[in-house]
Amino acid sequence: MVLCSSEGQLSNHIGAKLIYPAMPDAKVLIGDKGYDGDAFRDALNARKIKACSIPPRSNRTTPRSYSKSLYKQRHKVENVFAKLKDWRRIATRYDRCAHTFMSAICIAAVVMFWIIQ
Repeated sequence: MVLCSSEGQLSNHIGAKLIYPAMPDAKVLIGDKGYDGDAFRDALNARKIKACSIPPRSNRTTPRSYSKSLYKQRHKVENVFAKLKDWRRIATRYDRCAHTFMSAICIAAVVMFWIIQ
């Protein structure tokens, strides 16, 4: 299972084009309505990834079906991002270098996992 997530300032359509070559082998993709585009769905079909959990946008002329039960599982990943943003250093992005920022995220994730256990 793959979760599509892009930074806040980036359009999901542009972000989707950037991740085409980096998409791992997966069976199903969970994404929000911003990823409901024919080009993105065609790229997923070419890689044999089901886009059954991307809900259609409200302005789509021919609505696509999607798995509501699978889409509801997306909240688990969203909750992890919300908990990461409780860490001030991560929420405000104090680190200048990407590798330092990623290290801070990894440390926060380890501590969060350790507390849950």
